[in-house]
Amino acid sequence: MNIALDIMGGDFAPDTTMKGAVLARAELPPDSVLTLIGDEAVIQTKLSELGASTKGIQIVHAPDIIGMGDHPTKAIAQKPNSSISVGFRMLKSGKIDAFAGTGNTGAMMVGGMYTVKAIMGVIRPAIICALPQISGKFNFILDVGSNADCRPDVLYQFGILGNLYARYVFKIDNPRVALLNIGEEEKKGNLVCQAAYEMMNGSKEFNFTGNIEGRDLFTDKCDVVVCEGFVGNVVLKQAEAFYTLIRKRKIKDEFFDRFNYEIYGGMPIIGLNSTVVIGHGISNETAIKNMILLAGNIAGSGFIGKIREVFQ
Repeated sequence: MNIALDIMGGDFAPDTTMKGAVLARAELPPDSVLTLIGDEAVIQTKLSELGASTKGIQIVHAPDIIGMGDHPTKAIAQKPNSSISVGFRMLKSGKIDAFAGTGNTGAMMVGGMYTVKAIMGVIRPAIICALPQISGKFNFILDVGSNADCRPDVLYQFGILGNLYARYVFKIDNPRVALLNIGEEEKKGNLVCQAAYEMMNGSKEFNFTGNIEGRDLFTDKCDVVVCEGFVGNVVLKQAEAFYTLIRKRKIKDEFFDRFNYEIYGGMPIIGLNSTVVIGHGISNETAIKNMILLAGNIAGSGFIGKIREVFQ
């Protein structure tokens, strides 16, 4: 397996990305390859400074950088030698099995949608994120930002995608899929949620358990939470805020410690033809490491092949 990392993306690149890459390389299977994409001289210098071995590491030179303030679509076209553009070309050609980065999120989305593209039949790929349950397990919520507005059929497909992700990447048997709404009754919510409920209810493609409310997000009522990207992003940012507030108040709590984004590393864009994982721009080396390991886990799970089977 060959997993690639954009070394030049992120608020603290290349120092943090290189440290995270070295940590990940130590935990990846010996027969796997970690491809570092970015300025070759910088990568070589950082490897030397860290005293890291080059065994199992491939370096691909990409001198340009897509900055956080660059327009995503224009930057992909105008900077073909950027680390993001080079990474997606390698992903499309099959030279790498997964691509991860903490750079310009919009450019990562555009690269995914227009280079490796969505799996045939998938209307809208989604970003999926883990939420800690009080039980010690996780809920997986999608979408959390890539699709602010969704039709009912898109939400239905999110149920399929989330079900497959929970089943094949995290080995959850018969995942329970729920629709995030303002009430548990089937006629609750706006017109989109009501129509989505009708489509999802009785589905044979996933185990739909009905509506859940916001207060249920961190309980064991379901395994997969479906919602529009606008709502999901609000939920995600609120969860991150809880963790920040707990830390500022110097409260040590085992459950809220699991809200720390470093544990999860990144969020995959699911529904694409290849594995793409995006991380926080502020990621530290631990988050970078875990993002790389997650990308490898997804790529090796057969998850994308299962999506193709279902949709084609």
